[in-house]
Amino acid sequence: MMTEWLEQETSTHQDHVIAHVRGATVLGYFVIEEAAHLLLDIGFIWTILLDGEMGLVPQSLAIAELLIDAEAKAGLLDDAQRLHSEGPGDAPLLSSLTSAPAECLITEVDFYAHDERRKIVVECEGASLFIETSLATCEINIDALAGDVV
Repeated sequence: MMTEWLEQETSTHQDHVIAHVRGATVLGYFVIEEAAHLLLDIGFIWTILLDGEMGLVPQSLAIAELLIDAEAKAGLLDDAQRLHSEGPGDAPLLSSLTSAPAECLITEVDFYAHDERRKIVVECEGASLFIETSLATCEINIDALAGDVV
């Protein structure tokens, strides 16, 4: 059975964040504290919460504020630095982040809902990211698809 996703209107704050991330490149991503975190080439982390609310914070501050141990924070900072210096396609194995598809320059962001589930579609040049959340189970899944998305 096919899920009926309904496009949602974004809030003024979401519109503001989306305006800032459009034109940035996603280098990598991770899920911690019931939120998806996307590392951007502009030195910021774009955080997307279960309900689709979002924020944009400098990467060092975003990682420092996570409620995880110092070793985990160091791993995130190391992976972030490697992705910035080597790029997502060329970075060696990462310990804490998942590398984004190459050429993940954000062109559009769409927001959908179905019952207690939310989906953010991040359309990029040559790839797309699908961030699906569940308010009922607090699960977050991020799928990356390289190539043109129809």
